[in-house]
Amino acid sequence: MTKTDFFDKLLQNPRPVVVDFWAPWCGPCHAIEPMLKKASAKYVGRVDVWRINADEHPELLHQLGIYGIPTLISFRGDQEVARQTGVTSSEALSALFESALSGEKPQPVGISLFDRLLRLSTGAAIVLLAYTRGLEGLYLLLAAVGGLVMFSAVHDRCPVWKAIQARLKKDRPAV
Repeated sequence: MTKTDFFDKLLQNPRPVVVDFWAPWCGPCHAIEPMLKKASAKYVGRVDVWRINADEHPELLHQLGIYGIPTLISFRGDQEVARQTGVTSSEALSALFESALSGEKPQPVGISLFDRLLRLSTGAAIVLLAYTRGLEGLYLLLAAVGGLVMFSAVHDRCPVWKAIQARLKKDRPAV
């Protein structure tokens, strides 16, 4: 399928479309499949779901700028509205379907509780390892990395980070 054929098919489709670019050998593609089926059933008759095997259409993936799978793209007409690469939460998947319906980019969805706990525990383990080794030399650097991993779990809830981020956005020149 060429890019032209793909977009012609999109224009002929009466409903918005979420396209799943996947491959049979891809573990994350199989992991997201049950959530995709559930979301597809929820939006049946309002949003169509197409599955395109990446191995059978590598040129199309290249033309669309898809470099990782699974990649899910929502389209309204022939316009790409949103894109998600990798395994995602069911909330983010629903936001992708909603974006196809509305034609507007979805609001960012925060990280899941599981991801927060995983990041916090991993970061704490790294800091603890560095602490047991004396916090000298490379172990001091390792402790800093552990701190960054822990911060990545809570940065979206940190008022200081939000203030800094707002200030950086305000000072950034318009493009």
